[in-house]
Amino acid sequence: MKLVLYIFGFLIVFSSCKTQEARRPVSVKSGSFISESITRNKQLAAKEEGLIKKIMDNDTLNEYITSEGGFWYYYNKKDTISQKTPKFGDIVNFNYDIKDLNGNLIYSKTELDTVTYYIDKEELFLGLREGLKLMKEGEVVTFLFPSYQAYGYYGDNHKIGTNIPLMSEVTLHKITKESTTEN
Repeated sequence: MKLVLYIFGFLIVFSSCKTQEARRPVSVKSGSFISESITRNKQLAAKEEGLIKKIMDNDTLNEYITSEGGFWYYYNKKDTISQKTPKFGDIVNFNYDIKDLNGNLIYSKTELDTVTYYIDKEELFLGLREGLKLMKEGEVVTFLFPSYQAYGYYGDNHKIGTNIPLMSEVTLHKITKESTTEN
């Protein structure tokens, strides 16, 4: 009887030492979705930039500047004396409107009202956030934003749809520097 128990115990120990086999995935992803998405986004960006360049070529009255962030702008009213631009944490008061690239008004300045915004500490669409950092008090600037600098794929869930490039005239009223007092 002891021999049977030894054999049975040996079989249990021997069979439990087997290493686990790796499970195979049910389906294999090739990464083609991401590649297709990248290609689609590059084509969309090129198309939008082409539309914006066409607007700039047809507008001989204004001198457009290309930003490092990937949008274009021109000054309606420029301050050539002051050097003060908003930095991280500064408070700015401004008005702006939003139009499509054909100049059709989507949101008026009165509809959006005067905005008080803490630079880079609150939500605002990317292009406008970066555009405000280029401005000085009293300046009026018109920005042309490709959709990836504006509301992008999601829009604003109201009047701005998916992948809509925008134009915006921004008036910067006041810059209040962040408090530097320490306790």
